[in-house]
Amino acid sequence: MLRPPLMRAASLPEFGPPERLVVSDVPEPSPGPDQLVVDVHACGVNFPDVLMVQDLYQFRPDLPYTPGGEVAGTVVAMDHGVQGWAIGDRVLAAATTGGFAEQVAVDVVQAHHLPDSIDLTTAAGLQTTYGTSLHALRDRGALEPGETLLVLGAAGGVGMAAVELGALMGAHVIAAASSGPKLAACRRAGAAETVDYTAVDLKSWLKEHTDGRGVDVVYDPVGGDLSEAALRATAWQGRFLVIGFATGTIPRIPLNLPLLKGCSIVGVFYGEFGARQPHQRHALIEELIVMLAQGSVNPVVTAQYPLERAADALRELMDRRIVGKAVVLPHA
Repeated sequence: MLRPPLMRAASLPEFGPPERLVVSDVPEPSPGPDQLVVDVHACGVNFPDVLMVQDLYQFRPDLPYTPGGEVAGTVVAMDHGVQGWAIGDRVLAAATTGGFAEQVAVDVVQAHHLPDSIDLTTAAGLQTTYGTSLHALRDRGALEPGETLLVLGAAGGVGMAAVELGALMGAHVIAAASSGPKLAACRRAGAAETVDYTAVDLKSWLKEHTDGRGVDVVYDPVGGDLSEAALRATAWQGRFLVIGFATGTIPRIPLNLPLLKGCSIVGVFYGEFGARQPHQRHALIEELIVMLAQGSVNPVVTAQYPLERAADALRELMDRRIVGKAVVLPHA
C-alpha cells in the first residue's frame, strides 16, 4: 500500500504557549467535497491564532491541530465537482485552521481568485484584518466622511487596517498606540493625529483635541482600561465598536455612559458574520481584492517567518511586538 506524499506543517499537540508548536512531516491533504487544495505561499498570522493555541478562543479545534486561518497560494488539487477553478490558479482563501503548512484544503466558498498583479505575500495580510475593519467601520459603525474615528491599538494588524480604511472613507483618524515608531507607522497609514496612550490621560487628551465634542466612532481591539476611557470621550450618538480584547482583559462598562451619551456599543464578530452571511462576506473580500489591485489599500507586511519560526510569529504577536502584519512562509 502506497503511503501518501508528505509535507511540512507546524502543529500543536496540546494547548498552551506557542512554543509548543512542532514542525514535522505530515500527509498532504486531499480535497473533500467542494474543496480546493492550496499550495501555501504565505499564511497570515492573526490574534485569533494566538487565542486558539491557548484554548482561549470561541472555537476549539481538535488536537493535534495546525494553526493558520488565511492563506494565499496556488491551487494544486480540487474535488471533481468544483467549477470555475483550475490547477495553477492563484488563490486567496480562508481556513479556520491548517494554514501553517505547505498545503491546506479549503472550502471553495471561502476561496477567491487573485489577479497576477497582486503579490501573494501581501495578499495573505488582507482577509482577516481588512475584512474585520471594513465590516466594522462600514457595516457596523456606519462611519461617515468628516466624522472622527479613534483607533485603539492602531499599530497592530486590524488597527492599521482600520486607520487606512477610515482615512479612505473620509474620516478624521486619530490613532492611539504605545510608542513613537508605532505612531509613525500609523501616520504613514493615513492617521491625521496620533496619541501615545501610555503618556497621557486618554479621555482628557481626546476631549481637548476634539474641542470637547468627543469622537464619533471608537474602534477597539484592545479592551482593558482604555475601553472605558475611550467611551467616556465618545460624542453624542457615537458608536463604540467592540473588536476584541488584546490585553486579555474584558472591561466592565458602566451602562450609564451609553445612556448619557445616547451612544451605541456595537459588537463586531467578523468570524460569525462570515458564517451567518457568507455571501455578504464573499462580496466584501472581492471588494477588498479589487481595492488591493488598484492600490487603494496596502497591507503592511512587516514580519515574515519561515515555518520553523511559526512559534516566534505567534509569540511576537502575542507580546504586541509586531507593527502591521506578520505572515508565515511555509516554503521559505
